[in-house]
Amino acid sequence: MDAKKLAEQRATTPDHSKVPGHKEMLHYGLGYLGIISVWTLIGTFLTFYYTDVAGISAAAVGTMMLVVRLLDGVTDIGMGTLIDRTKSKHGKARPWVLWTAIPLGITTVLVFSVPDISDSGKIIYAYVTYISLILAYTAISIALKTLLGLMTQVQQGRSVINIYSGVFTMIATLVITVSAQPVASAIGGRLGWTLLALMISVIIVATSFIAFRATTERVGNHRNRQKNSIPFLIAYKALFSNKYWVIITLYCVVAYTLNALLAGAGLYYAQYILGNTSYFSIIGLALFVPTIVGFFFISRIVKRFGKRNIALAVSFIGMFGPLVKLIETSSLPVFLVGTIIQGFGLLPVIMVLYAMINDTAEYGEWKSGVRTEGLINSAASFGMKVGAGLGGAIIGWLLAFGGYVGASPAQSAMAIDMIIVLNIYLPLLLAILQTILLWMYRLDQQYTTIVLELKRRKGE
Repeated sequence: MDAKKLAEQRATTPDHSKVPGHKEMLHYGLGYLGIISVWTLIGTFLTFYYTDVAGISAAAVGTMMLVVRLLDGVTDIGMGTLIDRTKSKHGKARPWVLWTAIPLGITTVLVFSVPDISDSGKIIYAYVTYISLILAYTAISIALKTLLGLMTQVQQGRSVINIYSGVFTMIATLVITVSAQPVASAIGGRLGWTLLALMISVIIVATSFIAFRATTERVGNHRNRQKNSIPFLIAYKALFSNKYWVIITLYCVVAYTLNALLAGAGLYYAQYILGNTSYFSIIGLALFVPTIVGFFFISRIVKRFGKRNIALAVSFIGMFGPLVKLIETSSLPVFLVGTIIQGFGLLPVIMVLYAMINDTAEYGEWKSGVRTEGLINSAASFGMKVGAGLGGAIIGWLLAFGGYVGASPAQSAMAIDMIIVLNIYLPLLLAILQTILLWMYRLDQQYTTIVLELKRRKGE
């Protein structure tokens, strides 16, 4: 074998000494248990908490959801740049997991502790505490997402790590979706939600500390440390020349808008269309049936078919969920079947999305010569925040447009129509857009060649 072929073989063969062990992957994934718990609590129940528990108007809540998330999106970019420039003995992403865990725990409790004061006072309090929580969440979530790309450069290794984080994401999302409302109601009133937030804050601090202690940054040795001094404008220009980052970020906007609607509007549907708020726990469980089943097969099928192909296939299946729900909008069994089918669309977000985002770092470096994992993750996170904020805003605005009255035993016909739109028609449109964007993402086919070329450039 000549030297050129030998070099190619070495470059394309994964360096397993640079792939974390399963114990480290497990501890990394555990870090998501806390932060996804608060993300789910916010995304699923905060609108309901503000309108029906704290007594804030739906229109004010809708506007706040969008304003805060857009502001947060701006800070995402700053956080990513800050991570890229961080130099410490612990690396550049890991220390932020440690530094921001306690602030996130504290602000989680404060958000669900709206005092019984004037309407304007409640709105001001909600803005201040919600913004504070989102800032803390931004810092720790971007650090964890960036850490995934720094733990290994091996594509399959990243996929497996993402699956570990996906398992804990699924657990956190499922537990909070199913149990939060019953637990808060059992305790009672405002106090119930505050104590629930306190429990979650303890989990946040504990799991974040474990993730910090048990992980190692491997990507980014002394030969490529110069990326810490890349001017922001150059990094920003390189970011938008990365077509696959653009596609995956648009996907984040659409997918997280869809998720926000499924989570945030579902409780209203259970209460006013199906007639019982307790049904929401069953609906939440049904939504995760495909993810629970898929967990046992996802690693093998991703290895065989690739992340993008699996994400595209399950998203296409998920498109048919809203159509099934239209068969009989007031039937719980029909709604549950549609929800299970729709749950296939959640698989990419939970199991492979963060690995797909980090893969675009290699493409960006290959195309422009600039590598900025932090900026790539923070900018993609901006898409997630815009999507989540837009979803929450749409819920509040359409409820207000329909004349929704918080905590009322009955709603107007227009309000009922808007609840159906939020739960069926808009999710159908977003599911179609989500599938189209995944069809456009074809980085998996090029990834091995790109890594080979990068290694040649670096003389590895």
